[in-house]
Amino acid sequence: MQVAYICGPYRAPTIHQTVQNIRRAEEAALALWRMGYAVICPHKNTSLLDGACDDSVWLEGDLELLRRSDLVVTLPGWEQSEGSKSEVAEARKLGIPVYSFDEIVDKYLRKIRNTGIDKNRG
Repeated sequence: MQVAYICGPYRAPTIHQTVQNIRRAEEAALALWRMGYAVICPHKNTSLLDGACDDSVWLEGDLELLRRSDLVVTLPGWEQSEGSKSEVAEARKLGIPVYSFDEIVDKYLRKIRNTGIDKNRG
């Protein structure tokens, strides 16, 4: 089983928007689990712990988790997130493949069509 790391915006101007970012990452993580990946979702790992440690603790910890992953899956808007841009740069530096969420879904659907496997139908 490959380990997929979710990469997307966390911080936002309001708590409500931050929670929306967490929920989007959570939905993507669940979809990836259902596709057969083991998923690291940093949004859920440190959800709303803002201020409990210096931001550098979370950012460095996330990069360490990324380094142990097989692939990185980006969510829409990652390009506007400084943390996400650092994660994608680190993945590319280490040769870890980076895919958009849509690319992963397309890859999964092609696999299903080619093999006739439908995980949801047993």
